[in-house]
Amino acid sequence: MKTKLYTNNIDQYLQCSDIIDFDNESVAQLADKLYSASNGETDFIRKAFEYVRDHISHSADIGADEVPCTASQVLKAGHGICFAKTHLLAAILRSRGIPAGFCYQKIVLNDDADVPELVYHGLNGVYLREHDKWIRLDARGNKEGVNAQFCIDTEQLAFPIRTDKGEQDDFTVYPVPDKEIIMVLTSNDSRAQLWAELPMQLEYYNAIKKTESENQKI
Repeated sequence: MKTKLYTNNIDQYLQCSDIIDFDNESVAQLADKLYSASNGETDFIRKAFEYVRDHISHSADIGADEVPCTASQVLKAGHGICFAKTHLLAAILRSRGIPAGFCYQKIVLNDDADVPELVYHGLNGVYLREHDKWIRLDARGNKEGVNAQFCIDTEQLAFPIRTDKGEQDDFTVYPVPDKEIIMVLTSNDSRAQLWAELPMQLEYYNAIKKTESENQKI
C-alpha cells in the first residue's frame, strides 16, 4: 500500500522537539554509532530500526510498569510501549537528517476477550532517499506471533490488519506524535493505569473530520 503524507512540508518530518529530542547526547551518540557502522543511508535506517526493535523491549513483554515517553527516556529505560518506541526511532533517524514520522493502526488488544477491544497501535513512516519512497516500519518488538522486518517493497509489520475483526489501517505519515497519545503517556504513572486510559480517538482524526465537515458546508 502507498503511504501518504499529512503535510508536504518535509521540514516537519525532521524537527527536534521535547518528545523527539535527538539533541539529547545519548540519542545523538547512538545515532552516530549506528551511522558509522552502516553501509549507506538505507543500511543505517535498517540498523536503527532493528536496534529499536531488538534492543529496546516492549514494556508489556517484560512486565515493566514505568511509562517512558520521550526518545531519551525510552533509550535510558531500555523499554517503552509501541508509541514510545516510535519516538526513539524517529529521533535516531532525524538526528542524521532522515525524514521520519508516525503512523497509526487500530487493532484488537486481546483476541481471547469475550468482547474484543480495539486499541491504537503506533509505528513509523520513514523516507528512503535512495529509493525515493516512504515505507512503514514497526519496531514494536518481535515475539511469538509477531515478526516485523525491514522491507522496502513489501511491508512486513507486527500486526497484519484484519478488517473482518474491525481492525483499521491508516497509511498517513504524521509529522508529530498525536496529542492524545502524548497526553496518556505523560499523565499516567504506570503502564497498568495507562492501559485503562488508552485514547479511543486521536486528535489527528478529529481534526480531519472537522475539516471534512467544514468543506461539506462550503
